[in-house]
Amino acid sequence: MTTIAEKPAADNTADRVRELREAKDDSVSRAEGWRRRGPLLPALIFMIVVTQIPFLFTLYYSTQSWNLVRPGSQAFVGLQNYVDVFQDSQFREVAVNTVILIVGTVLISVVLGLLLALLLDRAFLGRGIVRTLLITPFLVTPVAGALLWKTTMFDPVFGIVNFVLSPFGVGQVDWVSRFPLPAVMVNLIWQWTPFMMLLILAGLQSMPRDILEAARVDGAKPFAMFRELTLPHLRRFIELGAVLGAIYLINTFDAIYMMTQGGPGTASANLPFYIYQRAFLGFDIGQAAAMGVIVVIATIVVATLALRLIFKSFTGNEEAA
Repeated sequence: MTTIAEKPAADNTADRVRELREAKDDSVSRAEGWRRRGPLLPALIFMIVVTQIPFLFTLYYSTQSWNLVRPGSQAFVGLQNYVDVFQDSQFREVAVNTVILIVGTVLISVVLGLLLALLLDRAFLGRGIVRTLLITPFLVTPVAGALLWKTTMFDPVFGIVNFVLSPFGVGQVDWVSRFPLPAVMVNLIWQWTPFMMLLILAGLQSMPRDILEAARVDGAKPFAMFRELTLPHLRRFIELGAVLGAIYLINTFDAIYMMTQGGPGTASANLPFYIYQRAFLGFDIGQAAAMGVIVVIATIVVATLALRLIFKSFTGNEEAA
């Protein structure tokens, strides 16, 4: 028979065995975690070297007064570059141009993409060919697309736009010179509408068909079905496309560089192009770095808030389902 004194010893042995098993399981799970994360380490190191280290240098340069045309002018000025940037009227004008460019392009692209997605969601002869043709602008290199619109579409003498509008009394209008920012926006809308179309089309095809059939049986009109069923279902897809488009468009440089060079003056310049002008044409490294830091911080704040709203939308829809 087991004595009373032997029971605590047996319990201690069992606890010890349990602790050893838990420690072994923890080590195995930790090793398994590192085995899964190991292949991602090169990509993480590459991202840190390519993005984070240059950003740290940018933070350092933003505290320096340094103009490349004045050798030996580099000096520490603290936050003075940031003060000068916010007092720069051209910077404020360019920031407004950037907002107009992003908001206008995203809104029009979403509306056109929604209309095209509704069209492609219906069965008709040649739908595959039409879908391929509509996707093509998104596959064109941005520089090639900008040159196409500048030289082929908007040319004042041989441009297709003037040729199409000539029966309506439109003469040889130099669209790029007279309307520089709208001209750039038209090019970007042409490129981004297919992306919005594909995203919204994926949302349409993920919508349960039995809900629409039930609405038709109940006598609902097409517009009422779109307003009450289709549009709420597409909301998260539209929001996702708008956020992704805005994050990408804030970095627009090639279209402006190829079409207008930011002119006349700064009428069509956005923040990245204005930073380029300050750094590589004005050689003011300190202020250009300060502008870059401001743009990065503003982009991170806006993108974080927008993505949180989108994730809540997706999570809420999944829980409701």
